[in-house]
Amino acid sequence: MPIHICNACGTSFPNSKSAPKNCPICEDDRQYVPADGQTWTTLENLVACHSNMWKLHEPNLYEIKTHPNFGIGQRTFLIRTSNGNILWDCVSLLDPVTEEIIHALGGISAIAISHPHFYTTMQDWAQAFDAPVYLHKLDCEWVMRPDEKLIFWEGEKFEMGDGLSLIRIGGHFPGATVLHWPQGADGQGVLFTGDIIQVAADNTRVSFMHSYPNMLPLAAVTVQRIGDVLALWDFDRIYGAFDGKTILSGAKKAIKQSVSRYVGLLEGNQM
Repeated sequence: MPIHICNACGTSFPNSKSAPKNCPICEDDRQYVPADGQTWTTLENLVACHSNMWKLHEPNLYEIKTHPNFGIGQRTFLIRTSNGNILWDCVSLLDPVTEEIIHALGGISAIAISHPHFYTTMQDWAQAFDAPVYLHKLDCEWVMRPDEKLIFWEGEKFEMGDGLSLIRIGGHFPGATVLHWPQGADGQGVLFTGDIIQVAADNTRVSFMHSYPNMLPLAAVTVQRIGDVLALWDFDRIYGAFDGKTILSGAKKAIKQSVSRYVGLLEGNQM
């Protein structure tokens, strides 16, 4: 029996003879059901019609992106460390070529995912590389395929080793998480944000939303809390979820200024 994958968001569902009747992640107001309805594919069909493209952004940091776009269209990152490779976020397509390249680079020691929209086929990645997947417990209800490799952490911070830290900032989802990599950006620090913090078209700015496709804002107090949490960390660069959503330098300043602007607009203090 195949594993069915939602074409709209890329989430995978348990093996079954027929496709699920609905996708709870798409039906939530942070995502959406396409106008022509919910449709499904399988991993075998994905492998036949898509491939993963690779890009080296800086030493020890690879981007993996599915082409043509599938689901939400996010990118995933492979971070090489002295204690093993970390996969940040996930794409639905895991094909033989991707497996071969990753094994040649030393495999995957652990996987961490920012929020449920990018859970995709994390179970298959975990099994293929015998790697644990770290998810925040506050979002456990959104796991559509239980798996022994899934580990739910609690609290505000989780150390992954080699200085990498998962930071719960909430907002987009209660357990929404970013990843801090202190060795990145020539030692000035990198923040991987998924779309928990979305890099804007003007890449000196970022935004914070409950739902990006449905344009639903977050409360001012939530955005201010996110800003306060990240003020405690050192970083100069942000890699966001999508093509071009990168702030190469001045990322911490961009977050601080964007928080102030966002909160001011919501509270009516700025025109």
